[in-house]
Amino acid sequence: MRTALLQSSGRPGSVVENLKVLDEAAGRAAAAGAGLLVAPEMFLTGYAIGADVHRLAEPADGDSADAVAEIAARHGVAIVYGYPERVGETVFNSAQLVHSDGTRLADYRKTHLFGRFEQEWFTPGDEPVVQAELGGLRIGLMICYDVEFPENVRAHALAGTDLLVVPTAQMHPFQFVAESVVPVRAFENQMYVAYVNRVGAEGEFEFVGLSTLAGPDGGARARAGRGEELVLGDVDPAFLAASREENPYLKDRRPGLYGSLI
Repeated sequence: MRTALLQSSGRPGSVVENLKVLDEAAGRAAAAGAGLLVAPEMFLTGYAIGADVHRLAEPADGDSADAVAEIAARHGVAIVYGYPERVGETVFNSAQLVHSDGTRLADYRKTHLFGRFEQEWFTPGDEPVVQAELGGLRIGLMICYDVEFPENVRAHALAGTDLLVVPTAQMHPFQFVAESVVPVRAFENQMYVAYVNRVGAEGEFEFVGLSTLAGPDGGARARAGRGEELVLGDVDPAFLAASREENPYLKDRRPGLYGSLI
């Protein structure tokens, strides 16, 4: 499945403008043959927007979700996007997967909140493995800091995730996560990982770009630079199956030795 990575910070604070950016990217992705478009963490609203996180938060089935569903169906491409999700008075840092027919397939709430900013404005989710079937692949969802916990990604591997989609807001000086950690996660767990970042200055943060689609061999199928761009890479189920046969980490595990880790 061809996967499009939308590396962009959109227009922080403007949901309307960010939906326009997403619409334009979906058109380009579909024209390039992509079956899935992935946008960054908190793409609908912007990341470093302070109290506007709560003002702009919406339910998983709110007006913006309906707008994304319409974009997906009109262009015939599935979409993963980050947004602040409101449930009553609680707000989660969430990512939603929408099918190419506009059906909402999965909603994930970030389980590991990074730094003072996120811990002030969000409540952590408590469901580590969220998956959906798409195009013959088992898609898993995660957000940014979550992928830096090896236990998190291994849980997805054990649950059969083929493509782990990770909207992110990776900032300076942690670019080594995009460059090194993400490809290693893909290799050690024998899966594809789509890690899709914001770019440029936003509030106190400097986002580093470097979005990547990493394969189960630890190589990059697509790699963005430091600016706004749409990059594409292919997720190949046959290559994944062959790689898992050659690198049987999950078969060779000895769980009885790891009890102290949990």
